[in-house]
Amino acid sequence: MASVGLWRLRRPLAAAFSSAAAAGAGRPSPPEKLTVRRQAAGVRNIILNNPRKRNALSLSMLQSLREDLLHDVKSKDLRVIVISAEGPVFCSGHDLKELSSEDDVKYHSQVFEICAEVMTLIQKLPVPVIAKVNGLATAAGCQLVASCDIAVASDKSQFATPGVNIGLFCSTPAVALGRSLPRKVALEMLFTGEPLSAQEALMHGLVSKVVPEDKLEEETMKISHKICESSKSVLALGKATFYRQMTQDLDTAYKMTTQVMVDNLTLRDGQEGIEAFIQKRKPVWSHSQDEKK
Repeated sequence: MASVGLWRLRRPLAAAFSSAAAAGAGRPSPPEKLTVRRQAAGVRNIILNNPRKRNALSLSMLQSLREDLLHDVKSKDLRVIVISAEGPVFCSGHDLKELSSEDDVKYHSQVFEICAEVMTLIQKLPVPVIAKVNGLATAAGCQLVASCDIAVASDKSQFATPGVNIGLFCSTPAVALGRSLPRKVALEMLFTGEPLSAQEALMHGLVSKVVPEDKLEEETMKISHKICESSKSVLALGKATFYRQMTQDLDTAYKMTTQVMVDNLTLRDGQEGIEAFIQKRKPVWSHSQDEKK
C-alpha cells in the first residue's frame, strides 16, 4: 500500500502523533487562540493554530473547533468552510498527554465524545466543509480529513493511523476511514500504522485532489468560490440527502431521493434556477428555505 517504508517515516510520524509533551513540558499554554476563524466572500477559514503541539486535538482544541464550525452557521453569508492548519503538521490526532492514566475515565470519555461530536457535526452542517491539508495528518487528524466533504492536499502531505504502534488502536478514526476508503486499504492502515502518500490517498479516495504545495491555496479557493456560486438552500438540501441515502438500501435511497427532488422544485431557488436557465440569465439566489409562491 505505502511505497515508503515505515523506517523512513518513524521519526516524523512519532513526532506528529505524540502529544508534544516534550515541546511544551512545564510551559504555560500559548496565549494565541487554538483555532483562528476568518470569513470573507462566503468562505469561512478555520485554522488549527497550535503548531507547537502539532495541532493536536486536545479537549480545548476540539471545543474551539466546534465553536468555529457552529458560529452563525445559518447565515446566508456563510457558504463554505475550509479547515487548514499552521505549521508542518496538519493535525497529529489526540493529545496523548490528556489520555494518560493521570486523568480519569470520565475525562477520557469527554475527549472522545466531543471528538465524535465534531466529526459528525461536519457532515450535518448545511454548508460544504473542505479540508486543506499541507503536511502530516495522523490518527484523529486523519479522521478529520476523512470526515470533511472535500479534501484538497498538497503533494507533500501524508496520512496515517499509527495508534497501533503505541498500544492505542485508532478505533474512532476507523469509523471515518472505513466510510472513505476501501475496507482492505483502511484495515492495512489501521493494522500497520504505515502512512499513505498524498497520491495514494487520492487513488483510494481519502482526498479529492492533490496539487503542488504552492498551488494548494489557489485550488482550494477555486473550489470554494465555485460552491459560492450556487444556492445555499439547495446545497444544504443536497448535502443532507447525500449522507442520508448513503446509509440506505438502493430501493429506499431512490424512493427518498425522488421525493427530495420534488421538494427541491418547490423551493424558491429551485424554480429560480430553472427560470434563469430558460431565460438564459444568471440566477439570483435567495439562499432561503422558502417555497416558491
